[in-house]
Amino acid sequence: MKVFHHIGELRQLEKPVHLALGVFDGVHVGHQEVIRHAVEAAKKDGGLAGVVTFEPHPIRVLAPERAPRRILASIQHKADLLAELGVDFLCVQEFTLDFSRREAREFIEDLAQNSGQLRHIAVGEDWIFGKERGGNVQRLKQWGSELDFEVDAAPPVMVQGERVSSTRIRQAIRDGNISAAKEMLGRDYTVVGTVEKGKQLARQLGFPTANVVAHNEQLPPDGVWELEAVIDGAHFKAIGNLGRRPTVENENARRLLEVHVFDFNGDLYDKVIEAKFLKFIRPEKKFDSVDDLKMQISKDVASVRS
Repeated sequence: MKVFHHIGELRQLEKPVHLALGVFDGVHVGHQEVIRHAVEAAKKDGGLAGVVTFEPHPIRVLAPERAPRRILASIQHKADLLAELGVDFLCVQEFTLDFSRREAREFIEDLAQNSGQLRHIAVGEDWIFGKERGGNVQRLKQWGSELDFEVDAAPPVMVQGERVSSTRIRQAIRDGNISAAKEMLGRDYTVVGTVEKGKQLARQLGFPTANVVAHNEQLPPDGVWELEAVIDGAHFKAIGNLGRRPTVENENARRLLEVHVFDFNGDLYDKVIEAKFLKFIRPEKKFDSVDDLKMQISKDVASVRS
């Protein structure tokens, strides 16, 4: 997938363009409905389907005190998810205070001028944008008729009688309700992170692990989890411990996701791992001895393998 880092870079596109606009944190089922409109329109038109999103999350700039501490998908993770939905390109517009002060109409004109053959914009039906929230779907449709592009406004998607939102999903993950998160995401909940070198304590216990540092993504409760690890496109069964390793570390240790990948041979340092959280095994606990910890790890691994 082609990734642009400024709306002006869209001038490179030489085919009709169909855009989905939004933050799309987590690319949940509600976001997928908006994106589907752009993808299907591009297929009919023989054009390109693209997503324009913003980084950092606008609320972190406009109201940092209300901003979530964690997101559901980093930009790279988001790009991978969008590619699976049939999106051809992603434009990540830097969101700053100066950018937030742009008039809504000015932003849309900028999109139309730089996209060359802008044919279509898809948004959520309650999308608000621009200086002092001056843009909405009604005005976007009016500007579309003037600038010669169509507008689709997707209604919210409901799950169990409530609207799907990134906030609901983050809460479900924090609560350990992975099945609810999965239903709202439309897929298994995954965390993407980079493997860094650790103290190799787990290797001494007979179960080498990869220390996965999440890319600022929301994590579930601490404990031992059944996982699926995706490494360079290959899928492996795995087990993970999320927490501070109280048996071998002090209480101020950094929170880490340690992943033991079954039947994998190779060097994982600096690799990016996507960890799918499948099932909670047990809470993290402090054992009386390292031998007791080792015995419990053996039981956990046997349980997941079976």
